[in-house]
Amino acid sequence: MRLNQKIFSYLKRLPKGEKMTYKFLAEKFGTSPRAVGQILKSNKDKSIPCYKVIKSDGKLGGYNSLLGKSKKKLIEEEID
Repeated sequence: MRLNQKIFSYLKRLPKGEKMTYKFLAEKFGTSPRAVGQILKSNKDKSIPCYKVIKSDGKLGGYNSLLGKSKKKLIEEEID
C-alpha cells in the first residue's frame, strides 16, 4: 500500500471530534510533516477528513477546501 493510501486510510478511522498533527502522522508513517502536508493537499476524496490534521503549535495549517468550507469551520462543526 502506498504512503498516501496508508495516511488516508488512517484518517478515515479517526473518531468524530478528534484531531492530530502533521508531525504525529509523519512519525507514525516514517516521513516528514511537510510530506504529509503535500499528501493531504493532493486529496480529492471528500470522505477523507484531512481538515482534522493541524500543526504542532495548535495552528490550523493549510487545507485544500475540498469540502467547500474553511478548516476552522469544519473542526468547529464536528465539535458541536
